Amino acid sequence: MNELLLEIWTSVRRNKLRTFLTGFSVAWGIFMLVILLGSGNGLKNGVLSNLGNYAINSIDLYGGRTSKPWKGYEKGRRIRLNINDLEILQREFPEIDKIAAKGWYSAQAITRNDKFANASLCGALPQTAEIEGIELAAGRYINEEDIRRFRKSIIIDEPLQRLLFKDEEPLGKQIKLDGLTFTVVGVYKGDAQRTNSTCYIPLTTGQLIYKANDLEINTIAITVQGIDTDKAMDDFEQRLLRRLAAEHDFAPDDKSALWIDNTLEHYKSMMIVFGGINLFVWIIGMGTLLTGIVGVSNIMLVTISERTAEFGIRKALGARPSSIVRLILTESVMLTAAFGYMGMVLGVAVMEAVNRCLVASQQVSDGPTVFLNPTLDIGVAASATLVLVLSGLIAGYIPARRAARLKTIDALRYNK
Repeated sequence: MNELLLEIWTSVRRNKLRTFLTGFSVAWGIFMLVILLGSGNGLKNGVLSNLGNYAINSIDLYGGRTSKPWKGYEKGRRIRLNINDLEILQREFPEIDKIAAKGWYSAQAITRNDKFANASLCGALPQTAEIEGIELAAGRYINEEDIRRFRKSIIIDEPLQRLLFKDEEPLGKQIKLDGLTFTVVGVYKGDAQRTNSTCYIPLTTGQLIYKANDLEINTIAITVQGIDTDKAMDDFEQRLLRRLAAEHDFAPDDKSALWIDNTLEHYKSMMIVFGGINLFVWIIGMGTLLTGIVGVSNIMLVTISERTAEFGIRKALGARPSSIVRLILTESVMLTAAFGYMGMVLGVAVMEAVNRCLVASQQVSDGPTVFLNPTLDIGVAASATLVLVLSGLIAGYIPARRAARLKTIDALRYNK
C-alpha cells in the first residue's frame, strides 16, 4: 500500500500545474454543488418558517358570497358563519380532531398610561393556539373560564409588550382598549407573516362588546385526522360543503359561498415545488462537477500515455492487468476526493458564514423571510461525499480500462 501511495505521489508531483488545474475544476464543481444545495435548502426553510408552527393538517373555513341563485335567493348573498356551525362540525364529522373559531373586530386604540398603539383585535377560542401554533413567551392563552365568564382577558405580542411596558412585567397589568379595561394574561412571540401586532381576547367577550352578542364568526379552523389520500380529502371537503350548504341555504356545489383553505394541500404543493428545485439544483451541480470529472479523466489518460513503457515493463515482469487498473483508479479517486473535499469544506464554510449573517439580521428585524438557515444536513453531506467517490471512479474508469488492455509488446515499443 505504501508503494502504491508513493507511486501516486510521484506522478502528481511530476505534473504539479496540470494536477492543480484539474483538481481546481473538481473543487469548483463540488463547491458549486454545495452552494446550490445550501441555497435551495435556505429557500425551503425560509418559506416554511413563514408558516410558523401552524398545523399542517388544518383547514380554515370562511364565509363568502353565493355565485348562483338557490331556493329563491339571489346570487351574491353573503354567507355568515356562526358559532352554531362549530357544534354541527363536531357532532357530524368524526375526522375533525380540533376545532376553533375567530372573529375580527374594529378596535380603535390600545393605551396604557401615556403610551398609545394600534393593533388588530381578534376574538378566539382556546384551541386556536394549538391549531395556529401560537408560541407563548409568558403567561397563558385564553382558557375555557375566559370564554364561559366573558372575561376581559387579553393576550398581546412581544413588540406590543415592549412598546407599552418596556422592561416592566406585563402579566396581571391592565390596559385600555377603546376605553374598556382588559387584563394582560399572556404574551406571545408574534407572527412573522404579520407586520402589525394582533391581540387576542375571548371570542364570547368580543361578540358581546363588538357584535352586540351576535353569534357571527369570521373563521372556523379545524384539524383533521385519519385522512390519508387526496381522494379521501376531496370527499371530506365535499361533505363539508354540502352540510354547511344545507345549514345556510346555498347550492351544494357553490364553492364561492364557502371558502375552504386547506393548509395540507398548500404544503404538498410547496413540497412538489421544492422537490423540483432540488432536482434542478442537482442537475446543474452535477453538470458543473462533470467538467472536473472530464478534466481528471484527461489527466489520467495523459499519465497513461507518459507511462506506457512503464506499464509494458510491469506486464513483462508478471504484473496483472488488475494491478494496473487498481493503480489508475486509486490515483483518480484520491485526486478527486482530495480536491473535492476541499471544495466541499469551502462551500460548507461559505453557507455557515451566510447563515451567521442571516441570524444577525433577523435579530434586528422580526419580519417574514424567504431565506433561512442555508446549511446542509448530514444526509446531504453524505450524498456529496458519495458523489466525490463515484466521480473519482468514473474519471478513472476509461483510462484504467485503456491501460489494462495495453499489449506488452506494444507498450515496450512505445516511444514518447
